[in-house]
Amino acid sequence: MVLDRSRRTTILAGMVTKISDRPVVRLKPKAQKRLKLGHPWAFSNEIEMTAEAKALAPGSLVRLDTSDGEPLGTFLFNRHPLIAARLLSRDHQAQIDAGFFRQRLERALQIRERLIGVPFYRLAHAESDGLPGTIIDRFGDALVLQVNSAGMEALTPLLLDAVDDLIAPTTLMLRNDSPVRSLERLEPYVSLVRGTVDKPFEIVEHRARFLADLGEGQKTGWFYDQRDNRRWAAELVQGLGNARVLDAYCFAGGFSIQAALAGAAEVTGLDRSARALELAKEAAALNDVEDRCSFRRTDVFAALEHLAKKQEAYQLVIADPPAFVKNRKDLPQGLRAYRKLARLAAGVTEQGGYLVLCSCSHHVDPASFLDQIGRGVAEAGRSASVLRQAGAALDHPVHPRLPETQYLKAVFLALD
Repeated sequence: MVLDRSRRTTILAGMVTKISDRPVVRLKPKAQKRLKLGHPWAFSNEIEMTAEAKALAPGSLVRLDTSDGEPLGTFLFNRHPLIAARLLSRDHQAQIDAGFFRQRLERALQIRERLIGVPFYRLAHAESDGLPGTIIDRFGDALVLQVNSAGMEALTPLLLDAVDDLIAPTTLMLRNDSPVRSLERLEPYVSLVRGTVDKPFEIVEHRARFLADLGEGQKTGWFYDQRDNRRWAAELVQGLGNARVLDAYCFAGGFSIQAALAGAAEVTGLDRSARALELAKEAAALNDVEDRCSFRRTDVFAALEHLAKKQEAYQLVIADPPAFVKNRKDLPQGLRAYRKLARLAAGVTEQGGYLVLCSCSHHVDPASFLDQIGRGVAEAGRSASVLRQAGAALDHPVHPRLPETQYLKAVFLALD
């Protein structure tokens, strides 16, 4: 699926109405308070689902009004999911065109270029950057977009035009294969708009070099959100002498390589993905630390239990697993998994060593995560002090009214 500019114009025809013809959707009485205080979503049970509202195509641009007719802004409306209306602009008469998206992206780009300094970052972080359900990751001259809302799916041609005008990437890909798209009744697909992704893309992070697989890798190919936490973990290695480091769920080697460059004598990375481990090995060679890094394909829980039986111990242990809680019904089981991970990881951390535990499950709040860590560490017969609690890197801004955007949690501990 390749979208040239003429094809985009054809797809967009009929999707964007004139402002004067924009349909109006109304909230139920007393449902406006949260939105007036800055929340960008209206839920399906807060909206008057009239016959006219139900007839609107998923992702329609609408004017959302209070029950007494006060306009709240321009929203993307889809009656099917729980999040039925997503704020696009507080201006209910906003002209939604390529210029609108260019303005949003220009602001996002200014922030990243000032704070990150190299063209390897998350350019747009969904609602936090004014693009509902949409993320854009940058890999130099390559951009990967992931669109998870029906409204932004319909407006993708305009977004692509804005991206072209602002950055003109030589490689442009839509990685619209996220499972959450099903909530909006969107089909999964991957589309290379232009360029090639037949080999990994090299990226730079704190002077380290890594490889990202944009076509086959997890998510968009790299996890920029852990950039700052990888630097903090590497700083724990400095001054430890011949430190041994264990990187559980190492993916493509982000924590591992940074630890080796910081002076670790031995780094062991564990992961179940053969492709990720290949990229980690290649990154170790790129950074001239392959003699100190080894990577093993394994189940992490089983590997940690095996290492404990062998009485192996590491000065720094890092565990950055995939989300254990993908929906609310998984919360009790997921919390137990984080507790078990903390127990097993503490069991292979040397006395006087350091432990870094992470969670990317937005359903798990920081207090609950820390509580499970504390329980797990205690079950391992250890005591610990928390040195640092952190979230995602600066290119993953948090929307002040959406706790879901503060999904990443990283806890740095010193163990007895």
